[in-house]
Amino acid sequence: MGTLMEDNVIIETVNLHKEHRRDEFQIVALQNADLKIHKGEFVALMGPSGSGKSTLLYLLAAIDRPTRGRVRVLGQDLAALSDKAIAHWRNEHIGFVFQTFNLIPVLTARENVELPLLLTHLNKKERIDHAETALKLVGLEDRMNHYPRQLSGGQEQRVAIARAIVTDPQIILADEPTGDLDAHSAQEVLTILSRLNQEYAKTVVMVTHDPHAARFASKIRYLEKGELLPEGATPDT
Repeated sequence: MGTLMEDNVIIETVNLHKEHRRDEFQIVALQNADLKIHKGEFVALMGPSGSGKSTLLYLLAAIDRPTRGRVRVLGQDLAALSDKAIAHWRNEHIGFVFQTFNLIPVLTARENVELPLLLTHLNKKERIDHAETALKLVGLEDRMNHYPRQLSGGQEQRVAIARAIVTDPQIILADEPTGDLDAHSAQEVLTILSRLNQEYAKTVVMVTHDPHAARFASKIRYLEKGELLPEGATPDT
């Protein structure tokens, strides 16, 4: 297999397997997934509902833990970290964008973006400066003091992206980031993710079922019935 983290590989999984127990049944969500993602890539994970693509993304973020197999991200074996250590590691290195925005309704856009910085050593002024910079990057400098209910869905997702990048993570993981958006808002969000990849050298891994969204990626990997197909393979081959 070669040396882990060779050739700028910053995400690597080996024989990754995830099962869920439902009543007396074991449901296999992902099986024997081997994946390498290089620094600076924009990878789309595609497949039908239930194919395991979101499961894989959550394992890469250490939001979930595998039944067996290994995940190494930025040289760190995630299994070696405690739950508390995982939270700090994720906050520092991973920006996660959910389909459903997950904004806190009683906080302004800037306050929502500032949240991940509460786990850092930055003072209040530094946190505000970072949050405002992130919101400017996603084109929302004029909406900083708006509450989520005062924003469109596309604007809410851009706030969520600003929150994901405010700690300057190396890796952005996005789970169906355009799934709840109209075509225009989806285009804006995809353009921002592409810009973060190309101009800011962020490695982006995006789960999507939308072929149009996948075209923004530099590489597409397909999953089918819990299996990650070989690189270059499509469900028809």
